[in-house]
Amino acid sequence: MTPRHGTTVRLPGRVSIGILATGSYLPETEIGNDEVAAPAGVDAAWISERTGILSRRRAAPDQATSDLAIAAARRALEEAAVRAEDLQLIIVATSTPDYPQPSTASLVQGALGATGAAAFDINAVCSGFVFALSVAQRFLAQTAGGRALVIGADVYSRILNRTDRRTSTLFGDGAGAVILGDVPPERGMVADQLASFGEYADLIRVPGGGSRTPLTTEALAAGLQHFTMQGRAVREFVENHLPPAVAGFLKDAGLSPDDIDHVIPHQANGRMLDSLLPHLDLPRAVLHRTVERYGNTGAASIPITLDHANRSGRLRAGDVVLLAGFGGGMATGISVLHW
Repeated sequence: MTPRHGTTVRLPGRVSIGILATGSYLPETEIGNDEVAAPAGVDAAWISERTGILSRRRAAPDQATSDLAIAAARRALEEAAVRAEDLQLIIVATSTPDYPQPSTASLVQGALGATGAAAFDINAVCSGFVFALSVAQRFLAQTAGGRALVIGADVYSRILNRTDRRTSTLFGDGAGAVILGDVPPERGMVADQLASFGEYADLIRVPGGGSRTPLTTEALAAGLQHFTMQGRAVREFVENHLPPAVAGFLKDAGLSPDDIDHVIPHQANGRMLDSLLPHLDLPRAVLHRTVERYGNTGAASIPITLDHANRSGRLRAGDVVLLAGFGGGMATGISVLHW
């Protein structure tokens, strides 16, 4: 795999746009490694040793992705003291929507009563939240006083094959949200870089359920509704692409690795994060993690981890925060902001 990365963009606009508030929601049901291990044909120690994950959350039978997204959104709106009807835009990043249509964002808009907001989904899998953040920033930057709600939400428990140890041991359910709006010029989002690598699209996928392979009785019997991942190749992709992408991104954005105070990566796998951080060459950065407690929550993992960092008081005004998403597509999304 030859490393390459996308174009770094210094974010445009008449006003500075930043994160005003965060929120997250994790389902109540906690699933330990013992419960996941048996169907996958491994033991709990095997999971913790190879993934660093100790538990994950699972949505209740009556909860869908929109339910988790709505709960996270309400917490972010409350922290921001913003009314839902004052939102101009709602974007939900998800690869596990409630339905093929309508969009999950439309369901969120209706439940919140955000009557003035345009609403749509983005599917860039585990990079989706950073992609959605970039779109919302550009939308708001052309006007003053606007507000946007950006959510990452996934319910992977509904698409996992419980006997597949490569996937069933990793994933959990959850949602994270942020409110974007005007901030002082020295604050807010600084630059981002989005990149896609469609030549590797088969590394992570759900084969059935779309127009290529509808879910017929035969497709269901073959298990084509389940999430699949070529774990070793995915890890190789991340190790080859993300470190040079971050280095090039910082150079293009006029930043030094020493400028980064916090890094919030996609929480793919705890052992992957252990090996990845030294190669990112961010000597001062605090790495924020939630993977041990919640597993890989897809597009929700970055905003969940961001919310935990925010509510714990670890982020201070003016801190430089790097968000790094990577995953299916394949795709990478990197963003830097002044808190």
